[in-house]
Amino acid sequence: MTDYIQYIAELLQTGFAARTLIAGTLVAVCSALLGLSLVLKRCSMIGDGLSHAGFGAMGIAVALGAASPLAVSIPLVLTAAFFLLKISGGSSVGGDAPIAMVSAGSLAVGVVMLSRTAGNADLKSFMFGSILAVAPNDFLISVLTSSVVLVLYILFFNRAFAVTFDEDFSKATGTKAGLYRSALAALTAVVIVMGMRIMGAMLISGLIVFPALTAMRVFGGFRKVAVCAAVTAAVCFNAGIILSYVYDRVNNTNTPAGASVVLMNVAAYAAFWCFGKIKRRLRRPTTL
Repeated sequence: MTDYIQYIAELLQTGFAARTLIAGTLVAVCSALLGLSLVLKRCSMIGDGLSHAGFGAMGIAVALGAASPLAVSIPLVLTAAFFLLKISGGSSVGGDAPIAMVSAGSLAVGVVMLSRTAGNADLKSFMFGSILAVAPNDFLISVLTSSVVLVLYILFFNRAFAVTFDEDFSKATGTKAGLYRSALAALTAVVIVMGMRIMGAMLISGLIVFPALTAMRVFGGFRKVAVCAAVTAAVCFNAGIILSYVYDRVNNTNTPAGASVVLMNVAAYAAFWCFGKIKRRLRRPTTL
């Protein structure tokens, strides 16, 4: 037990861990809040599509030798987000086919670019995440951008609620629903790019889907679900990173950071599902 505490203290004293935990927690909270609207609107797969687009954009940024890959990746993924909105809303290519098109194409671009410019270890970290991936410049961009996303979400919380549950009614009352839908896609794209270095392109969508679904197992109101999802995302992210580091130090392994965080979210979902079942059963009236 003493060794475990020592390893945790060792992790918290390192500069890269502080950057990862701070930036990752902010990204996880933003992902959970934005993911709530996506899940309720049944558009959660857009997160998966944009994560693959982010992987392709990151590959291009690395191939160009960009000092800060985030600065190159964010505009490219924003373009992909608006492209998805356009072709899914008014194209003959219906359903989730546009997301599949963007996902496959972007993934292919990213793999080709990174395989030509980076080693296998770097390719693995891009796909599955690494706690060493947050450079000082990327840390500043992540913190500033995440803070802006949180402020915007809080300021326009009521509008987000209205557009999420009844877009037609929002339009009738004068709310620019299309603008808020585009803003949701744009913010999701930005958050995905920021979290992709830690979580990996294959697993970043887990931060969008799991916290919202977990919170909805127990709570019903939009505000309560949003708060619970944000807290759950923050706790699972920090627990996943810390437990992954300790496990690797004890067993001399190299567990991907993103996988550890997603597994913590899976465990949280299972726990909330069980608790929700028990709660509903206790509330059920007994029949004589």
